[in-house]
Amino acid sequence: MPETTAAVHEFDLDGLNLWCDEERFEVTGERIAEYAAATNDPIEAHRSGAIASPVFAIVPVFDALMAPAVDVVPMDIFGRITHGEQDFHFHRPIRPGDRLVSTGRVIGWETKSTGALLYIHLTCRDEVSGELVNEQYLSGFFRGVDAGPKVGESIPLIAANDDVKRGEPLAVVDAHVDDDQTYRYAPASGDPVPIHLDEEVAKDAGLPGIIAHGLCTMAMAGWGVVSEVAGSDVSRIKRFAVRFSKFVFPGDDLSTRIWRVGSADGVTSYAFETVRGDDVVLSNGVAEIAD
Repeated sequence: MPETTAAVHEFDLDGLNLWCDEERFEVTGERIAEYAAATNDPIEAHRSGAIASPVFAIVPVFDALMAPAVDVVPMDIFGRITHGEQDFHFHRPIRPGDRLVSTGRVIGWETKSTGALLYIHLTCRDEVSGELVNEQYLSGFFRGVDAGPKVGESIPLIAANDDVKRGEPLAVVDAHVDDDQTYRYAPASGDPVPIHLDEEVAKDAGLPGIIAHGLCTMAMAGWGVVSEVAGSDVSRIKRFAVRFSKFVFPGDDLSTRIWRVGSADGVTSYAFETVRGDDVVLSNGVAEIAD
């Protein structure tokens, strides 16, 4: 285990693999369309509310997102958590009329040289049929925290694919973060965290100002990937994953660069990254698309 000078904070083993209470969510076409508009999604099926974009999958599970961590993480450091990685595994798209049930659990944690990583697994099922709609894995990062030796499991590896990204990208998709983006994204996603909405709160947290929601940036990359390599058909998306590398701000111009990795068993894998000039803001992007 890498050495750290931070004080040890004991995470509660009793919370490991403990599923949180189920959260229910009824999907409407209006909410799907609101989310598409809040992420500047140009795909008509998303904007009309006919079918949800990939990253909309975060909306039904949002209330279950951090609930498992409450049973594990000491409350004196709970507010220091930041989103490290997000990994969606899709079994089918989300559509209007779906009644979804979500729950989550902490599957493990470990200490790195700069802080502790907490690993969370979420499931989202159809309330009527019980079918699995999607699974999600995410890491939460606590800078400067020592959680002791590794416990439990990590989330699935998100490959860097650095060799592939040395070549010319297959496609490049541009997006702009509007000045009012966070104020539109917050109600559409159900994420009211004040560092995205209140300048003073953001500065008190050590930020230069309001930052964009990481999942809004991921959603922008998502519609870029779906448009370019999935024929604008979200039903072909089987996996969509990123690492959040740097903060994004209102007014930023972004570009998502996409590379083909290879095909197997009727699925083609792509690597992608989203940049702001020379800064990589989303790294280790992976998209798996059914042929």
